[in-house]
This record gives sequence, C-alpha cells and structure tokens, in this order.
Amino acid sequence: MIRVRLPSQLRILASIDDELELPSTCIKTVLDVLVQLETLYPTLDGTLWNKKLMARRPYVRIFACQEDLSTFPLDYVLPKDVLNGDEPIVFIGAIAGG
Repeated sequence: MIRVRLPSQLRILASIDDELELPSTCIKTVLDVLVQLETLYPTLDGTLWNKKLMARRPYVRIFACQEDLSTFPLDYVLPKDVLNGDEPIVFIGAIAGG
C-alpha cells in the first residue's frame, strides 16, 4: 500500500477524512500516484498536476522520506520506504504572496 497525505482543501474536495492508502501493485513513480489518485477520486482531476505539460501544478509541493521531490520529474521512482508503506508521499499546497 502507498500512503498519501493531501492538504486539507483537497481532502475536503475528495471527501477524505485523513491519510489515504492506494494499492501498491501498480505504483512505482510519482506519476503513478497522481494517476491513481485521479482515478479513485475524480474530483481531484487537474488539481495536483497538468497533464498536457506533464508537470506538477506550480503551487503544489511533493515530499517523501523528508526529501522534496517537487523538482524531480514525475517519472521519478519513489523511495523504497514509500513503496512498502513505511513512509507517506505528502502533497502540500505552497503559500505565496507578499
């Protein structure tokens, strides 16, 4: 299982109360997580990444095992601790402004 944590706004949008779990059989990369999230929770479609550009949304940050994956390509293979369910992949909405 892959553990996923979403920001509160997206949990509300997807009607999720807490951390969620995705089946790990077909997930190896960040892109796999994004596709699976949108498949299981269609209301999240387009909120985390841009399919045409194959890139995360500018104000979305991605972390796993205390590492910022936001600048990595979406086909980056997730760390072993995420793939075996010991650590979550975390999506955070970045804050901007002045």
